[in-house]
Amino acid sequence: MSYSTIVYEVEDSRARITLNRPEKLNALSRDLLNELNDALWDADNDNRVHAVILRGAGRAFSAGYDLTPTTRAQVKSSGHERDGRSFDDDAWRLEQSQRLRMVLFDMHKPVIAQVHGYCLAGGTDIALLCDLIIADEDARIGFPPARAQGALPNNMWLYNVGPQWAKRLMLTGDMVTGKDAAKIGLVLKAVPGDLLESEVETLVDRLAMIDSELLAANKRIINMGLELMGARTLQRFAAENDARAHLAPSASEFGRISQEQGLKAALNWRDAKFGDPRALVSEPEIRDESGNFTSSD
Repeated sequence: MSYSTIVYEVEDSRARITLNRPEKLNALSRDLLNELNDALWDADNDNRVHAVILRGAGRAFSAGYDLTPTTRAQVKSSGHERDGRSFDDDAWRLEQSQRLRMVLFDMHKPVIAQVHGYCLAGGTDIALLCDLIIADEDARIGFPPARAQGALPNNMWLYNVGPQWAKRLMLTGDMVTGKDAAKIGLVLKAVPGDLLESEVETLVDRLAMIDSELLAANKRIINMGLELMGARTLQRFAAENDARAHLAPSASEFGRISQEQGLKAALNWRDAKFGDPRALVSEPEIRDESGNFTSSD
């Protein structure tokens, strides 16, 4: 199959899927999500593949969903299609998008996210549905839209970091470095950027020595345990909850600024007052009036 927004290759018992919109920091368009869904099912159906590596081209894993107007207007209403005007329309479309992402959880074969640069918003929605995440120590991971635009349409944070760190990051929209993400269990491991690819490939070398049917059995029993802890139900509710959060006054204001002044102005309105966007895991956060750290970390 030919792809325009991803690169798909199979080699040495692994499939590598590269998000390939580097000029947009691999922002997730509907076309990209559709192609990613197709590629993941292709890998799951390929007897040569034991595991999948999911990574991003250029400077980032993914900076989030594509918020450009042409992408946001994903459906041009003809009077017979949902146009996103009502709560139910919004929830329906969020659930439709979520189904494209849930392949990462549902497919039989393990998927390793290779995270570098920014992994923000929608980037975390796909990374945290992967089975394992290995990150560059300097990666930036977070969900800044929680500051003004809505809630999380997928939420595996709770199952990785527990309720307190999930709340710490969701309630502020702050982000953590890859190194700190490893400390709280948000990622499996963080390594220096120049070692990231070899770290991931070496892990997949080991997975390639295991019968793919055994890999599937062991992935699925753990994911079944997550389902028994409510993980799948929570994902379904997360989409509906995001539609509810879209009704918040700040979400309307973000949309107004974006429409009248442009997306860059809206993002500045959302983020500038927070100063340094990082949350520190092991060090005290001493900030000045602008929100920037006053001591080195």
